[in-house]
Amino acid sequence: MQNIKVLIVDDQNLMRDGLKTIIDLEPDMEVVGTCENGRIAVEKAKLLSPDVILMDIRMPEVTGVEATKIIKNNFPEIKIIILTTFDDDEYIIDALSYGACGYLLKDIEGDKLINSIRDAYKGTLLMPGTIAAKLVNRLNEANISSIASNDVSKTVNDQYIANDQYYEKLSEREKEIAKLMVEGLTNKEIASKLFITQGTVKNYISSIYGKVGVKDRTNAVLFFKNYGI
Repeated sequence: MQNIKVLIVDDQNLMRDGLKTIIDLEPDMEVVGTCENGRIAVEKAKLLSPDVILMDIRMPEVTGVEATKIIKNNFPEIKIIILTTFDDDEYIIDALSYGACGYLLKDIEGDKLINSIRDAYKGTLLMPGTIAAKLVNRLNEANISSIASNDVSKTVNDQYIANDQYYEKLSEREKEIAKLMVEGLTNKEIASKLFITQGTVKNYISSIYGKVGVKDRTNAVLFFKNYGI
């Protein structure tokens, strides 16, 4: 089994060393390099051909956003996960629009980080519904859906538009819940708003996933936003 090759890019030594220690413990992963800014990241992406890059968003010389744009333009097959200490929507949306597959806050638990790397490697988008909705708006506004090298725009256009015919399979209650999901409400908030239990909401959402052909909340939100909800 081929190991997932990971490049770590962060301007803090402690962060780089900590991430490397966690990742190197996994039998299916290998840290092929580390560096402290986006300029070096671009060089190492070319030399090391990593499968996944953990990219800090704020760094000197060349930021993670700028490095993401350059790397994805030249090496579209590399998956880039943005790392940030801030839930900074604008920087995150910029990076995602350039082709990053998602973002993680730096205080994420080790197990979740590892699972996120595996998910990214498999091509899964890593972002909450609120960010996914803003990303679709950004892509629509910028009209960049035809850029083949942009993995996210390709996902939005190829995968979700193709599933449009499934939307009409939803019941009125499911459509109502879908709208609230797009607005970024949690299951608890949806339950409170509709005066139903969280368990009932969860059951409706599972049914929604099956009917529109998606497997998680992020993909469902992208589907519904692209549908025009």
